Amino acid sequence: MSAPATPGLRTRVSTLDGSDGSMAIYEAAPAEPSEFGLIIVHEAFGVTDHITDVTRRAAREGFHTISPDFFHRAPAGVAPYGDLQAAALNFGGLTDEGVMADLDACIAYFESKGIATDKIGIIGFCFGGRVAFLLAAKRKIGAAATLYGGGISVASKFLPFPALTDSIPTMQTPWLGMYGLADVGIPQEEVDALEEAMNASATIDFKMIRYPDAGHAFHNDTLPSYNETAAKAAWAQALGWLRAHGVG
Repeated sequence: MSAPATPGLRTRVSTLDGSDGSMAIYEAAPAEPSEFGLIIVHEAFGVTDHITDVTRRAAREGFHTISPDFFHRAPAGVAPYGDLQAAALNFGGLTDEGVMADLDACIAYFESKGIATDKIGIIGFCFGGRVAFLLAAKRKIGAAATLYGGGISVASKFLPFPALTDSIPTMQTPWLGMYGLADVGIPQEEVDALEEAMNASATIDFKMIRYPDAGHAFHNDTLPSYNETAAKAAWAQALGWLRAHGVG
């Protein structure tokens, strides 16, 4: 990860104490201190240039934003987009318990900056979308948003983690889920099953949105899967969700 000079923003790469050693974070914040914190969670390919760009976009919206490297346990590091074999190596030794410990470190970091827990949000993509749901299930923060997060209603064939539907009745944080109708990796029956489970037992505020003609990774503007209409709508709706729940 690198931290290029960005006019109007403070950016840097630093580390937090994660559950299994130091965890790098890419950080972008407005020039003036913000009372709102936002965690951006990377895809299965790690903290790529795209993710650091998204982190800066969020900072321009007024959030003190960090993107932690949840793959700090694995030696592979950032994997090239499309190289699923390389990406799979990053999941070695990673568990939901380890993810939660890393998330707790991020929350504690924001609290050390004077940002209240209910002013913290999270937005996750792909693998990160599941992480955002996991945090919403286990901790009470301001709000959470998931973009094309798999492995929630059923265990994913690619992500080595269990399904999370058992956590729905005790979810603590408002959650927004956004999915593409043309996502072959997360079929609509899986999305429908998640919505049915949420309707049946969720007690928190939640919403699910589907985007026509959008496939997996529709928000990633470095890939052929990018769908500009869906991407712009989802980003605006994610920020709107955070702000509607007091984050931003």
